[in-house]
Amino acid sequence: MKKPVLRSLAVALCLALLPVTMAAQGAQIAFGDVEQDPSQPVEVTAETLSVDQDDGTAIFTGDVLIVQGEMRLSAPRVEVFYDQAGSRIQRLKASGGVTLVSGEDSAEAATADYAVESGTIFMQGDVLLVQGQSAITADRMTVDTRDGTARMEGRVRTVLQSNE
Repeated sequence: MKKPVLRSLAVALCLALLPVTMAAQGAQIAFGDVEQDPSQPVEVTAETLSVDQDDGTAIFTGDVLIVQGEMRLSAPRVEVFYDQAGSRIQRLKASGGVTLVSGEDSAEAATADYAVESGTIFMQGDVLLVQGQSAITADRMTVDTRDGTARMEGRVRTVLQSNE
């Protein structure tokens, strides 16, 4: 065999046997054990609540926990935006360090913005996704709760373990 071929085989073998760092611009992955139904009721608990009747918002602060079906979101502060009639939640905006749990999967980020009707959660700021023993970091993550998928973007990084 020629030296370039041997070198290529050696590199491929090393990559297969050693942990590998992956840096990419985007990655599509599964998120959560079950598909989420965004029409399910949203339960919010917190230490305090401030309501602004004029603009149709409510601000929950202090150990905020939001539960919808099997999904849990917690943060120090969550702003809730209602529709014009004030009867349906349109959007939840969490800040101060957010944790999202769905099934066995969990994600952390600085902020999260949940569009309830579309079932889309946009997390940004040092996103960390943990799935079993695997962990992926990125700048941003968009979760589609309807089909149980997520897309990570912006300096996506993980460590791939060899099959030993």
